[in-house]
Formats: sequence, C-alpha cells, structure tokens
Amino acid sequence: MRRLPPLKSLQAFEAAARWLSFSKAADELFVTPAAISQQIKQLEVFLGTPLFRRMTRAVQLTDEAKTVLPLVTDGFDKLAEAVERLAREEETGLLTVSSAPTFAIKWLVQHLTDFSSRYPDIDVRLDASLEMRDFDRDGIDVSIRLGLGDYPGLHVARIFGEEVSPVCSPMLLEGDRPLNTLDNLKDHRLLHVDWGKLTAYSPTWEIWAKAAGLEDLDVARGPQFSVETMAIEAAINGKGVALVSHSAVASDLRTGRLIKPFDLAVKTDMAYWLVCPHTHLRRAKVRAFCEWLLETAADDAPISDRMAPR
Repeated sequence: MRRLPPLKSLQAFEAAARWLSFSKAADELFVTPAAISQQIKQLEVFLGTPLFRRMTRAVQLTDEAKTVLPLVTDGFDKLAEAVERLAREEETGLLTVSSAPTFAIKWLVQHLTDFSSRYPDIDVRLDASLEMRDFDRDGIDVSIRLGLGDYPGLHVARIFGEEVSPVCSPMLLEGDRPLNTLDNLKDHRLLHVDWGKLTAYSPTWEIWAKAAGLEDLDVARGPQFSVETMAIEAAINGKGVALVSHSAVASDLRTGRLIKPFDLAVKTDMAYWLVCPHTHLRRAKVRAFCEWLLETAADDAPISDRMAPR
C-alpha cells in the first residue's frame, strides 16, 4: 500500500511551489487562496515538516520542499500523460468485438476493410464465440449475438432478422441427377443445422418442405451440424443441400460458390443483435463501430426484413 497524502494537497503544494504564490496557485486551480493555504497546512501535518516559509508579502520553499518539488511535478506530469493516453484509448486504439462465429466469419470479416478505411486509428480484435462473453472479465467492448434479443440490463440494437433457404454448389445442377426441380431434391443429401436454444422453433427442413408443398421428402435424413459454417462448407464442397441463413451465405452467393436452387425462404424468429453495457456507449470507438455496423448491415438484410417495421 502506498502511503500518500490527499491528491488535492499535493496539487496545491505543486502549484504554489511553482508560482511561489498562494494567490496565483489559487487562480490556476480555481479555488481561493485560503483553500490553498488550508490544503498545504494539511500536507505539512501529514508529512510532519514545513514546506513554506511564510513572509509578509511572499513565500519561500524550505529545503525539504525544494528537494521533493521536482519529484512531485514529474509525478503530476506522468499522471496527466496517463489520463490523456486513457482518453485517446477511449476514442482510438484496440476495439474488442465478440461475435457469433458464423456472423464473424461469413459477414463481419467481409466488411471490416470498410470499417478500417473509415476509422484507421481503431484496430478491431475479433473474438468468435458461441457463448456470450463477460464484458469486464474478458475485456469485450461490444458483442454480436444470434438469438431472440433477450439480454437484460444491456444496451441492445437489432442488426437484422434472419430467414433460411436451401443453398448448394452449382455442381449439383449437373451430373446424372441434376437438382433442377423440387422433386429432384429427394436425390440429394440434406444438410441440417442444429440451432439449439437460439430460437423458439427451429427452422427445419420439415418446415421448409411443408412450405414448398413437398409431402414425400424424407426430411430426417442427412448429417447435422452444431455450427452453421460447417454446413455451409459442406454445401460449397458439393456434399449436399444446406438449409441456412441469408446473411451467412450472402457473400458465397455473390461469388457463385453457392446458389439458391429454389426461390423459397422461411422467415425465423431469430435475429442478430448488437449488445453491450450502456456505459460502453460513452466510448467514441464503440459508438463509431455500432453506427457503422447498423448502417452497413441494413444493405445486407433480407428483403423481407428490410420491409418489416423495427
């Protein structure tokens, strides 16, 4: 434990010692000369030694005060530098974003170059996690979660909702059993995503098949994946047809690595949410990231979500 006097007493001493004037120190610190005198007396009692020789119209430093003044001034300079550095860190520096893995890999990474070009002084550290991180313990500035939006006590902003539709590699349109009609879907492996507790009801192949009017499709067959990106990679490699979310495959659809063989999507109750403690919004870099994310995501939201009231 450091044995230190009150900061105000040290501040009063340092200013008065620099000016050799209680009144000028009072002007600098926006207090009265009497307050400066009282603070210095408290410091002298704490140290057990006088710091000033008080004369009629002036004050002089004692030998002890002359010895410690440079150290005290240097201490305040370093403290001011630390405060300034902390203030800069609030606006720039490292921004740690925790994100659901699929959103991080398939959407956020695709757009971070734009954020970096707009805010070159902010470096993003991306933490891909299935679970909600502890903001304080894990040093997280802001989090992106897939779910129902139930995050009590935190600031929550909806990024966009989700809908799911079948996707596959273009290679499945060729071969002996091309996927060119709904009936041909029975000739291909179905890839399933286990959504777990993220949704009140899972957007399953059974639900999609019912909406498509397919009564004889065996919707139970095919492997299940606990992480959506694994199902997407399997589909890209021609291993089957995956029922996955719009945002997760937007870039793959644009590049032609995946296609939508059928123009039918099923809307879900899931959405991506921007989540952080209310106090984090005081940080300029957090506000900048949140505003950029919501603006950018609006262009990539499913068409049905763009039309829905928020």
